[in-house]
Amino acid sequence: MNSARLWAVVGATGTGKTDLSLRLAAALAERGRPAEIVNADAMQLYRGMDIGTAKLPVAERRGIPHHLFDVLEVTDEAAVAWYQDAARTAIGEIHARGGDAIRVGGSGLYVSSVVYDFRLPPHDDALRAELEADLAREGADALYARLQHLDPVTAARIDPRNGRRVVRALEVVAQGADTHGAALPDEPTLWHPATTLIGVEVERPALVERLDRRVEEMWRAGLLDEVTRLRERGLERGVTASRAIGYAQALAELRGYLSRDEAIAQTRALTRRYARRQVSWFRRYPGIRWVGPGVDAGAMANSVG
Repeated sequence: MNSARLWAVVGATGTGKTDLSLRLAAALAERGRPAEIVNADAMQLYRGMDIGTAKLPVAERRGIPHHLFDVLEVTDEAAVAWYQDAARTAIGEIHARGGDAIRVGGSGLYVSSVVYDFRLPPHDDALRAELEADLAREGADALYARLQHLDPVTAARIDPRNGRRVVRALEVVAQGADTHGAALPDEPTLWHPATTLIGVEVERPALVERLDRRVEEMWRAGLLDEVTRLRERGLERGVTASRAIGYAQALAELRGYLSRDEAIAQTRALTRRYARRQVSWFRRYPGIRWVGPGVDAGAMANSVG
C-alpha cells in the first residue's frame, strides 16, 4: 500500500463537506485504502450539540470510524492546543492502522493547527486573568485598539467583537513568543507531507439560500428543546459552547431577550458572516483544490499515488 495520506476537506458551513468526506472515504476503501474521519469543527466536539451544528448522526456514518465528535462537555473550553494534540494523535493512530485520515470541518484555526507545522503559544494564566479583567472593565473595543497598536497584522485578522480572541491575541503578543498565534503563517509548512487539501465551495447567492434554510430547519427540528436539555448540563457556564452561533440566540429566546423571529434573523446574519470569514481563511491555503459539492469522489481518490 502507498504511504498513508492526510486529507483535509474544508470550506464554509453548509457547502456539503460532510457528504463529500463520506463519499471520499468509501471511494478510498474501494481502492484498498481504508479511511477514517476526524472532526475539524470546534462545536461538533461537544456532546449534545447536534441540531445547531448539523452533526451527522451515528446511524448515518455508513460504518466509517469517526473521531473527535462528542468528546467535550458543554462546560469545557475548546482549546486549540488541546485539539491539535488530540487530532494529531488520532491521525497517527489511523495511519498506524494503514488507513488514510480525512479531516472534515470549517473551523479555520483548528484545521490549520493540525494541517500545518503550527506552533501555538503557551497559556499564561495570570496574564490571561489580568486581560480578562481589563475586558470586563474596558470592553472589547478598548482591548482591540490596544491590539491594533501592538500587532496590527493580527488585529486585522480578528473579529473586534470577539473579546475572547482579542484577549488571547494580546496574551500572545505580551509573551513575545515565536509562534503563529491566531493566524496562518505567510509560508506554511505541511505537518504531514502526504496531505491533500480540498476546499468545497458554493456560489455565494446559492450558499446564502442554503444557510437561511438550514437556520429555519434548526428551529423546526427542535433546537430550543436541545438547548433546554443542554442548560440542565451547564450550557450557560460554558465559555465556548454558550456562545456558539444559534445556541446563543436560542438561549436568548428562552430567556425572553429575543423573539423567535429575532433569534432566527440574528442567527442567519451571523452564519452568513461566519461563512464569509471561513472562505477568506481557506483561500490563503497554498495548493488547495477547490471543488463543488458534487465532485466525483472516485476521481479524487484516483488523483493521488
